[in-house]
Amino acid sequence: MKIICSKANLLNGVNTVSKAVPSKTTMSILECILIDATKGQITLTANDMELGIETVIDGEIIEKGIIALDAKIFLEMVRKLPDNDVTIETDPSFKTIITCEKAKFNIIGKSGEDFSALPQIERSDSIILTQFTLKEVIRQTSFSIADNFTNKILTGELFEIHGNILKVVSSDGLRISLRKIELKNDYGTKKVIVPGKTLNEISKILPGDNDKDVSIFFTDKHILFEFDHTTVVSRLIEGEYLKIDNILSADYETKVKVNKRELQNCIDRSTLLVKEGDKKPIILDIKDDIMEMKMNSIVGSLDEEIDIVKSGKDLMIGFDPKFLIDALKVIDDEEVEIKLLNPKAPCFIKDEQESYIYLILPVTFSTVG
Repeated sequence: MKIICSKANLLNGVNTVSKAVPSKTTMSILECILIDATKGQITLTANDMELGIETVIDGEIIEKGIIALDAKIFLEMVRKLPDNDVTIETDPSFKTIITCEKAKFNIIGKSGEDFSALPQIERSDSIILTQFTLKEVIRQTSFSIADNFTNKILTGELFEIHGNILKVVSSDGLRISLRKIELKNDYGTKKVIVPGKTLNEISKILPGDNDKDVSIFFTDKHILFEFDHTTVVSRLIEGEYLKIDNILSADYETKVKVNKRELQNCIDRSTLLVKEGDKKPIILDIKDDIMEMKMNSIVGSLDEEIDIVKSGKDLMIGFDPKFLIDALKVIDDEEVEIKLLNPKAPCFIKDEQESYIYLILPVTFSTVG
């Protein structure tokens, strides 16, 4: 094999697929990036058997071939090459020469034939949305994915489609994040659970253009994202997601309308008094036109008032400040509405159209110190 491509194109391609290289594996071939120049284009692939990424880069194929190179070493080599054209040449013994200007690396690769190819996904059952929309939906929900494996279902996000509405839901058991997106077409009914890792990696490599689309294809066990010259294939999480419709339609007795930035800044200030690892709640004391916010810790205390528009009953309730900040910082509205029932029931932050809903469980007063 002999190919020539610009360092910029090569580095972008290697950076893209390296997101699917496993950090630990007993299969050394999976620690590699596959370079395939056998089909008239230069394709880079990485695959950890749960997530696979493939991308096509521009370049010139002098001699067709295929090789698997250690991902970590290859990425660092490409990163540190001069900004010029890079030549990659291999021989039948997998000896690989990487040349750029006066820099010349010699490394030993592995047979590309031993590399695990991405699963073949039938491209028939799909939905289409803009890159910007998908990137935003992930940003606005992924923070509440569970990061442990006590319940594998909660380490993923629910993608549920009814007609022209896409609903994306995440939960770590203490909060729920929901985004609803109106699609351009009617896609029937689909429901899958996508691993959080897959969505986080897609968010990192997705350009996020508002005038470019992402095609998403579904099978019983896999989901495939296709955009620009890149394909991402992931296994789905099997099982039944939380039944959240009844939870999210709960009643409320207190409604607060407040400036989002003022509220977020106030809560952020309160966290200055919380040492890392401490679970100190912020107390919201809701009265007519005023919400008093209190934080007490061994470091000190904060007492601050913020103007609100309130309807319903007065209420005092405590929350983990991080949970409130996580939700507020992904909401783009200038004002937010918070709906509450009582000190032991969750609060809802939602807009009128319910295009987003954030449910957060309170901290009971018995644990407030």
